[in-house]
Amino acid sequence: MNHVITISREFGSGGSEIAGKLSKVLGVQYYDKDLLKRAAEESGMCHEIFENHDEKPTSSFLYNLVMDTYSFSYGSSPYVEMPISHKVFLAQFETIKNIAKEGPCIIVGRCADYALSEMENVINIYIHATLEARCKRISQKYQLSEDKARDMILKKDKQRANYHNFYSSKKWGKADSYDLCIDSHILGIDGTVSLIEEYVKRVEAQKQG
Repeated sequence: MNHVITISREFGSGGSEIAGKLSKVLGVQYYDKDLLKRAAEESGMCHEIFENHDEKPTSSFLYNLVMDTYSFSYGSSPYVEMPISHKVFLAQFETIKNIAKEGPCIIVGRCADYALSEMENVINIYIHATLEARCKRISQKYQLSEDKARDMILKKDKQRANYHNFYSSKKWGKADSYDLCIDSHILGIDGTVSLIEEYVKRVEAQKQG
């Protein structure tokens, strides 16, 4: 594979699991939560800050002011006047671009599609599923009632959408922001992985031809 794949996903659609299985099929590394650790190492900021801000735009001035005391890097101009949430985004943004420069891989969420928008060899994918299917998946995974699972899903989706739409010029979940949108409930996890694998093969064959 010669492409970098970004996977945006609705909460409970299985996007992270799909990314993990796809990485094995295609023989490339994938980055999800471990991207936060690398961003922290490269930026010199605490890993906990990245965890706390993961795909969640924070508008609270007081929160940003307090958390900024834990920022060890990006302390000089022009970063000094930025809220910590912006510093975290910029650090992740740079890490995503660094990862993509290293070669083919899969990156889950975190505005990767936007960060790599100027690269030609990128395939942007959006994974979604019905709310009912996602409620069942989340309630089983976290041992929650379906009502609580639904509340969690709606909250997480809102956070991801707000984060993506705040920092990106693209709209989270809108079809024309992606190369391929898939309902994972229809094909299942393995079926979705196979579909993406076939799509990538066709894209690369077309470019080679």
